[in-house]
Amino acid sequence: MACIAAVPAWAAEDLREELKKVPYKIVYETYRDGNWELYQINADGSQPVNLTQTPNIHECFPQVSPDGSKIAFIVDEGEYDEKVRSVWLMNKDGTGRTLVAKHARWPFWNRTGAALCYIPDEKEQFNIRDPAGKGLCVYDLATRRATPHPNPELEHLYNLCWTPDEKWILATVSGALGHNHAILAVAAQGKEVLRLNYADGKRIGGCRPDISPDGKRIVWNSSDFTISVADLDFSGPEAKVINPRFVVTSKDPVQVYHADWSPDGRHIAFSRGPKSERKFALPLAIVGVEAPGWNICVADANGTNRFVLVTTDGNSNKEPDWAPLPFRR
Repeated sequence: MACIAAVPAWAAEDLREELKKVPYKIVYETYRDGNWELYQINADGSQPVNLTQTPNIHECFPQVSPDGSKIAFIVDEGEYDEKVRSVWLMNKDGTGRTLVAKHARWPFWNRTGAALCYIPDEKEQFNIRDPAGKGLCVYDLATRRATPHPNPELEHLYNLCWTPDEKWILATVSGALGHNHAILAVAAQGKEVLRLNYADGKRIGGCRPDISPDGKRIVWNSSDFTISVADLDFSGPEAKVINPRFVVTSKDPVQVYHADWSPDGRHIAFSRGPKSERKFALPLAIVGVEAPGWNICVADANGTNRFVLVTTDGNSNKEPDWAPLPFRR
């Protein structure tokens, strides 16, 4: 039986009524009966649907296209040294599965949904850790061709997202590009790489950035136990965050991770659960690592600790991504 992290007494159950009126859905990875699947729920956690239904294939890290019609994800196949991680596409209902690239990870969309980026694996031998990639490729959905990013020095990037104006890509870097660990802004069409700083020039700590749909705010993991939001400023020669504040705080041993903006910028979905008690265990926030007791939550983006659990089974529920309404011309 999974150990489910207790809900704080101050969790905002009144928010659940508000979420019943939200039209968007949430897609996430979940580990059930020895298999990773992709599930979809309403914003309040109701009406869960298994989108993949593949008991012999592991699917993780769903990324819904901007128009809500497709979902990019990763697939892990094989065992031990023969395991391969690949990037795939499918329709929002799970049909029409298409291979994008083998030995690849971290898919993310551009603003229009015409292009899907991904990170090629640094080595063909499987590595489950987050910063295990080298390079960056842009896959054109119309031609099904991948083009390398103009900066060949990019490596060890993870959890990437594109600014709405498509000028910058935010990412976490670990042990590369002159940084031990940092959040970077990478020029989408050039070789410029900027470290994301506070207004006073100090480096922001943490990882896993996500940009609001209007491009004006950022949410990120400022620690294992805090999720922060701030204004994002590209107006000067440096990339800065302004007016930072906590949107979610937690206490050891309950961690919070994988923050994702809702399409209207009013809510933030995230993962929450107890850290591993085993020595030398992999961090449970890593994609595809079992995390007993972890659940999906939704927070008020303009509050602090105003959130509710929208899953409660503790089945390693992680990496939530909001599904926008279908695009209407």
